[in-house]
This record gives sequence, structure tokens and C-alpha cells, in this order.
Amino acid sequence: MSITPRFTPVERAIEILAFPNAQLLDVTGSLQVFASANDWAKEEGKPLPYRIRLVAQHSPLLTNSGLAIVAQPLAKAGQPLDTLVVSGGWGVHAACQESTLVSWLKRRAASARRVVSVCTGAFLLGAAGLLEGRRVVTHWSECELLSRRYPSARVVVDPIFVRDGALWTSAGVTAGIDLALALIEEDLGHGAAMAVARALVVFLKRPGGQAQFSRALELQHGDTEFARLHGWMSGHLAGDLSVRALATKMAMSERTFVRRYRSATGLSPARAVERLRIEAAQRFLLDSNMPIKRIAQRSGFGCEESMRQSFQRLFAVAPSEFRSRFSAN
Repeated sequence: MSITPRFTPVERAIEILAFPNAQLLDVTGSLQVFASANDWAKEEGKPLPYRIRLVAQHSPLLTNSGLAIVAQPLAKAGQPLDTLVVSGGWGVHAACQESTLVSWLKRRAASARRVVSVCTGAFLLGAAGLLEGRRVVTHWSECELLSRRYPSARVVVDPIFVRDGALWTSAGVTAGIDLALALIEEDLGHGAAMAVARALVVFLKRPGGQAQFSRALELQHGDTEFARLHGWMSGHLAGDLSVRALATKMAMSERTFVRRYRSATGLSPARAVERLRIEAAQRFLLDSNMPIKRIAQRSGFGCEESMRQSFQRLFAVAPSEFRSRFSAN
């Protein structure tokens, strides 16, 4: 769908909310994208599209990298605002306990045309009651906690960012840059967003979702009865990992094994095997120059096509593209 550029003589007011121990890149990533859009407008002889303010309850404040930043005071809640961006980081959970800040955020959001969270900034939106019934995303490692803490929110795991009406949420850290580029595309059109992406040397729309950056398997906990089995499976990926073989290894009937395994891990045995094989394939792709056909064999997929289908289903990219995007070789 094409997006029609809309230039107005009045700058769009953007406020980016920071707090102690915010993730530095959560704050500065989206800020720089909007600032680069202003730079592009200057070069094009157009009115500046954005008026950007970094705001905080207290200033200066230390980010979680140890770098101090100076912010402007919180604006009056009823003052008109185009976009409110809430950053994330280690300090977000402490910020959620600041009743004055949460109350301000709730009232400020009501004055904004759209509300945005970067990474774990979604927790602050939840504390302000802004996630109820909304489809949202946060950093992959925090999705389960966000879902537990705000059960009325519909938390999804894989997207780089999600839009639900006037609410936009992004996945971890650099995903805030992707989201900010999408906002610019909505405001100023594809050409402007592409120009900003080129200036920042980033993808306008990166391939795949955040699952490609997370650990492929989150079930190898030492306190589960299947931890030792998972270690054995990892060493025998090219062997027989059928339900029958795994049940025999655990001295269980197939029915009992499937039931207890799903209860302990939340996955079917077949899906767990696939993810273990994906995890191994990822390591081979990123850490070696081994041919993809050989990687498929070594990681237990048997053939290249089977591995490609798994990568497409889980990450929305082919193995060759995964290697070209993320390998340091």
C-alpha cells in the first residue's frame, strides 16, 4: 500500500520519555531517526517535520550504560502532542512504581495522536493502563513476563514492531529504529523514509522477525526431568529423534512421554527437535563457511529443502539469507 506524503507547515511535536537506567539506544535510536528526517527536510528545502523533546521526571539521569543525559521537564499533560515515545531498559520496572510518572503518562497519552513504546517501554504503557485489549510486542526475552503482568494485552513474540490503532510497540532495542522509520513513512511517505534509512545505513524494512535473534530453544532448564534428554538430543541431531526413540530413551510409553514432555516444556517433541536442529544450523551458518547442504545434514534436517522450510516458518528468511544478514564471516 502506497503512503501519500503529507507535509505541514507546523512541526509535529515528538516527546521521548526517559527514566533512570533507561537503555541508551532505546532513547537515542528513535530520536536520531526523527532528527535525521529533519536533516533530510532541510536538504530538500521543506519545512522541518518534527520538533523533538527528550523529557524525564528528573534530569540529568544515568542510562544503564553509565552515560548521563540531560532531559527537559515533563510537559503539561493536556498540551497537544503528536507522538509520545516511551523508552525501555533495566529501569523500566522501577519507573512503573513511580505513581506520579505513571499518572502523567496516562494523561499525556490521552493528548497524543499516537503512543509508541520501544523495547520494554511496553511495561510502562501497561502500568498506565494503555495495553488493555491491545496487540503488543516487547523484547523477546520479556514477552512472557509482559503477558503475565498484563493478561488483558495480546502479546505477540516475533514481530519487529506492532501497530494496533494509535498504539505502536516495538521489539528489543534497535527495533525502535525500525518503528521510527515506519512512523516517518506514514507521515512523510516512502521516499523520505528510504532517504533516512540510507543516511543511517539501516534497512527500511528488515527481513524476518525478532525470533531470529532470540535463543532458538528455551527449554533446557536443569530442573526439568528432560534436561539430560535435551543434552543427549543435541549430540545426536542427525540420528533417530522420533517420539518412539525418545520415549524409549526415557523408559516411557510413547503416550506418557508426549504428555509429560508437553507439560514440562510447552512443546511437542517434534517441535522441540526442530528447534534444536535450527539452533545447531544457526551456529553452523554464523560460525563457519560450511555449505548449506552439509549444514542441513549435520544439523539433522537431512536435506536442504527441509531446513529451508523450517527457517521460513520460524524466521521468515531462508538459511542463505540468514547467513548473509547476520554472519560476521
